[in-house]
Amino acid sequence: MEYRALGKTGLRVSTLGFGGSEIGYQAVAQKAVDKILNTALDAGINVIDTAECYADGEALIGKAIAGRRGEVVLMTKCGHAPLGSASERAAGYAQPDWEPAMLARSIERSLKNLRTDHVDVIQFHSPPLATLRDGRVIEVIRKACERGQARFAGCSADSDEAVYAVESGAFDTVQISLNIADQEAIDRVLPKAAARGMGVIVKRPIANAAWRSGKQPPGDWYARPYWDRIQALDYDFLRGGVEDSVAIALRFTLGTAGVTTAIVGTTRPERIAQNIAHANAGPLPAAQYEAIRARWRAVASRDWAGQR
Repeated sequence: MEYRALGKTGLRVSTLGFGGSEIGYQAVAQKAVDKILNTALDAGINVIDTAECYADGEALIGKAIAGRRGEVVLMTKCGHAPLGSASERAAGYAQPDWEPAMLARSIERSLKNLRTDHVDVIQFHSPPLATLRDGRVIEVIRKACERGQARFAGCSADSDEAVYAVESGAFDTVQISLNIADQEAIDRVLPKAAARGMGVIVKRPIANAAWRSGKQPPGDWYARPYWDRIQALDYDFLRGGVEDSVAIALRFTLGTAGVTTAIVGTTRPERIAQNIAHANAGPLPAAQYEAIRARWRAVASRDWAGQR
């Protein structure tokens, strides 16, 4: 497993990280989560990225890594008010998204769910531009770091919001979408992040493998934009086997200058070894990488912004 410096934080992170959205949203059983995460940690993956709004994802992760917390660079996100139980709503969890008091309670709840007294990176979760400009909101994450609830502050954002987050100087890391179907950040965000010494975390690094089934996702709002883009981009390598094309997609992302770690989620333990093997194959040959970039430049519409 390759490790890279996460900006100026002093943390060294595996180039592959584990994302917790699938296990939360798909209600994966605790026993299966235990196996997935222990497999990942045993293989050298030391980054786990989750969010308070991923259903029970935080709690599943917290229980699975309770005995191995020291091996993990643990990241979570805040910003979206959880539905919660009636008692939790009465306690204030039902306040609007991005309300400072709700944010502070959300961070406390995440620590409880994750069975830890701190996370390594607390991140804002896809904030609107107006929110990033609100000093009251930024103060919440700054105070969380001062109290020791988090070691570093990050922001998960794309397009204009990602550019603003980087330029604001308020964050140590930025999390962006970057893949074969989402390359806006390569030109707009990565150079600015590198100039400021920020760690760069990539979500959706294989574009949700939107081409995997060969069929248009039925009503899938999350993967549909990538499916539509892939049809227009029509990369030659997508006509081969699915596993080979996934490997090329992941190697493209990890081989992009300025990327620190890429977050890949799964509900299947065997996927961990497959993803590591893809990453360990190293960057794509320069000619292949540049062909993907050239195709993007030739085809991408002006409205193909980074996808949340």
